[in-house]
Amino acid sequence: MELKNDRFLRALARQPVDRTPVWMMRQAGRYLPEYRQVRGEAGSFMDLCRDADRACEVTLQPLERYPLDAAILFSDILTIPDAMGLGLYFETGEGPKFRKPVRTAEDVEALTLPDAERDLGYVMKAVSTIRRELNGRVPLIGFSGSPWTLATYMVEGASSKDFRHVKSMLYGNPDTMHQLLGLLAQSVTDYLNAQIRAGAQVVQIFDTWGGTLTTPAYREFSLRYMEQIVAGLIREHEGRRVPVILFTKNGGQWLEHIASTGADAVGLDWTTELADARARVGHRVALQGNLDPNVLFAHPAAIRTEVARILDSYGEGTGHIFNLGHGISQFTDPEHVTAFMEALHELSPAYHTS
Repeated sequence: MELKNDRFLRALARQPVDRTPVWMMRQAGRYLPEYRQVRGEAGSFMDLCRDADRACEVTLQPLERYPLDAAILFSDILTIPDAMGLGLYFETGEGPKFRKPVRTAEDVEALTLPDAERDLGYVMKAVSTIRRELNGRVPLIGFSGSPWTLATYMVEGASSKDFRHVKSMLYGNPDTMHQLLGLLAQSVTDYLNAQIRAGAQVVQIFDTWGGTLTTPAYREFSLRYMEQIVAGLIREHEGRRVPVILFTKNGGQWLEHIASTGADAVGLDWTTELADARARVGHRVALQGNLDPNVLFAHPAAIRTEVARILDSYGEGTGHIFNLGHGISQFTDPEHVTAFMEALHELSPAYHTS
């Protein structure tokens, strides 16, 4: 099926575009009233993820409001550990939790690799449903959490502020940590390849908690496994290259190392200036970012000013995808997102190279 809008894919390939493409992390979410309605009808959050038709509906909702250049699968990064039988559940106001955290070498030994097609088939059904309903409108992004990020939730048993359990394993029992991360790297590779076969045209790895590590630990326990995943992914499908985006929150200090993994693009949060990032990596990768999501709480004139500053920071040339520095807040006013989109669409043609 021919893509009606391939601007996003062209930017990832560092090819000329008519304007800077845009999508947003947490693109479909609680800031949209129509999402909250579907979420209420679904029951639980995971029930929504497991319902292909509803997952498709909320994936497409932002595209009905805004002229975005890509859709991203509605799912969760913790689907893999859930499929490993750790008892994922969500408590209001507290985020994800696991009934069976992984704390010992015996716990790691007991884990089994999920079959992506069988145990996570609901994700693949959602991907194929979304692709069908998009009908070539824009590309579809699939995703996964990074092995390190998945491990933090699995070992901590929930979200954490100090990561003491997972870091205790990392420093005190590194062999066990490597065994866990190796298992997760294989699972993520299989999972993303299944998404690609089901119809995902781009994949992104979210390394949400990589930035909590020291530089040596990041390279050994996070980046190493993402590089393994990139090497194992399907890179050509349906006659087109399948780009890979890596995003490590608070990982700008490791930009050169991330750019050397074989990924096509690096996502940046707002703590790394785009001009500096571009100077450091040259034309090796595309750069994705990096509006501070809290800018969207300001008035439209301030939003426009910051959009212009970010475009100026990247400068003219290929390889820029506009995105938030990380996900959009649930408290964001949808009208402020409209102001953001209008500013970007008005200002970005000055930077095109076609």
